Amino acid sequence: MKILGSSLETRASSRIEVADAFHRIERVRDGSVQLVVTSPPYNIGKSYEQRSELNSYLEPYRDFCKELFRVLGDEGSICWQVGNYTGEGEVFPLDILFYDLFKEAGFTLKNRIIWHFRHGLHARRRLSGRYETILWFGKGPDPKFNLDSIRVPSLYPGKLAFKGPNRGRPTGNPLGKNPSDFWHDVLLEDWESEIWDIPNVKANHREKSIHPCQFPVELAERCILAFTDKLELVIDPFLGVGSTAVAAQRLNRSFLGFELDATFACEARRRVALSRKGLLPVRQLGTRIPEPRGKVAEFPAFEATS
Repeated sequence: MKILGSSLETRASSRIEVADAFHRIERVRDGSVQLVVTSPPYNIGKSYEQRSELNSYLEPYRDFCKELFRVLGDEGSICWQVGNYTGEGEVFPLDILFYDLFKEAGFTLKNRIIWHFRHGLHARRRLSGRYETILWFGKGPDPKFNLDSIRVPSLYPGKLAFKGPNRGRPTGNPLGKNPSDFWHDVLLEDWESEIWDIPNVKANHREKSIHPCQFPVELAERCILAFTDKLELVIDPFLGVGSTAVAAQRLNRSFLGFELDATFACEARRRVALSRKGLLPVRQLGTRIPEPRGKVAEFPAFEATS
């Protein structure tokens, strides 16, 4: 799949601001945004956030969700990527807690996408978490959805109908199948690993930057391909180090991002500038994760000791 646009195309604009999204969003024009792609702080005490009581954490988002509804166009969408909040030995799934806030603001939930990855924190008193969610909300019941842009190869592309008016014709779409709402990185089937193979950004990931909870460019690219057309406006109100901005630049979408931390915003601008020149290390959409080989993939032999 070709990501970079032709040099003859009209180039989209990109703007990154050091700003508090809860206040800056008020200045965004009504109906001007096609897509919001973001991952807000999880209230888990990272360096860029102040941990608070759960209800206090959620309350500012009540009005914020209403502002997002205002700035989106009629066919606009939100991709709200979140994990879990943990407190007092209990796990609180943030997507469930945010759902009511978005419904109250007027949004329609189209899909709850599961993003599965193989690496993360090894828990000691519960099972290790290996997935997060993306809530896809539409401003209305029929938001823009470019299915053909994100199709994946069919399992049985040669399957033919054996009866009815389409007898002898392929039963599936020749462009491939719908990729489903489960986006994962452990794929044994070659027919699907072509596209939906997304590792999270850890220390050895080629996109790793200074942010402790950075999500991959590929995740944002898939959302942008599915829910926008070229030159339409994408915003990320909790930008971090700019993965959404990079994805928008690579796909020739206009972009606006807000980031409270000036250091992160500076890094985001640097990454977008490098991406424009084709110099930013980015994991290409559809790259297969290599399977471990050699000694690291084998259990070591130990000699018995007395």
